[in-house]
Amino acid sequence: MAIAQTPSADLLLRVIQVQTEIARLGADLGGVMALVAERTQALTRAAGAVIELAEGDDMVYRASSGIAESYLGLRLKRDNSLSGLCIRLGHPLRCDDSETDPRVDREACRRIGLRSMIVVPLRHHDQVVGVLKVLSVEPTAFHDEDLHMLGLMSDLVAAAMFHATQHESGALFHRATHDPLTGLPNRALFYERLRGAQAEARRETRRFAVMSVDMDGLKPINDSHGHRAGDAAICEVAARIRNSTRAADTVARLGGDEFGVILAQCSDRDGVQAHAQRLNTCVGADFAFEQHPLRLGASIGAAIYPDDGDSLETLLEAADQAMYVNKRAGRPAR
Repeated sequence: MAIAQTPSADLLLRVIQVQTEIARLGADLGGVMALVAERTQALTRAAGAVIELAEGDDMVYRASSGIAESYLGLRLKRDNSLSGLCIRLGHPLRCDDSETDPRVDREACRRIGLRSMIVVPLRHHDQVVGVLKVLSVEPTAFHDEDLHMLGLMSDLVAAAMFHATQHESGALFHRATHDPLTGLPNRALFYERLRGAQAEARRETRRFAVMSVDMDGLKPINDSHGHRAGDAAICEVAARIRNSTRAADTVARLGGDEFGVILAQCSDRDGVQAHAQRLNTCVGADFAFEQHPLRLGASIGAAIYPDDGDSLETLLEAADQAMYVNKRAGRPAR
């Protein structure tokens, strides 16, 4: 589908503003993709937006917003989908009604709640490696200007992919799924692994646990010693959390001073709480930056699947609520 109409001056100005925001994120490709999904949704007045990367036979939601936000990390088969067709053809596609369009995965569309969408290819080193798409709950919701917007936004993602990986062959997947400061999995990979843990727990009828870890005291460190000290503190906390968990567990930086932990196996609540308390003790150990002692700490909340929630959304909410209760009460972990 060709895009022929000249973009408006207002459209170009808004894209330039997004480009400025992207520049501030540097090499954080996961952050860039999350930002582009959010801004694309807003600029096209869509109900949601997604960036999917092609990984093997699957399309994986690596950034999502709006009605697709809770599906971050979702894997769908590339075949029989509009995204897969866009990958094969290499040009934009529009679906005006998912209930009548034979090119789409109708059941997947119903699951998310969408009726119309635009899908544009993402190119990296002359290959189509993924798609950017916007979603609407109404049929025939998108127009030519929306196509222009997606084309321009996809160029921004492609540029970010190039700059993030130009010195590392085969680094696209890692850059898209890991935090550049700490090297930990990012939010997108955390959600993918969370979905995997849920599927395995259902299959084997067993439990797993999630921890919400909120780093305490980052703002005073930044204010008193600068952002270099703040970054060093974040990296130290990340390393301490990682070193306090097993290799089978997942530790992710979800953004800012927020971390998430997936305990692949847990036997009971007492064991999970004991783990959280050990983690809190480890995080709170002495730390110095350029001979300045820094006070580190964390508020931790835990939730167990399926006891505290059968859906991932409910489970994460339970862990967050437990963390906030502990933070307000000044307790280390619960």
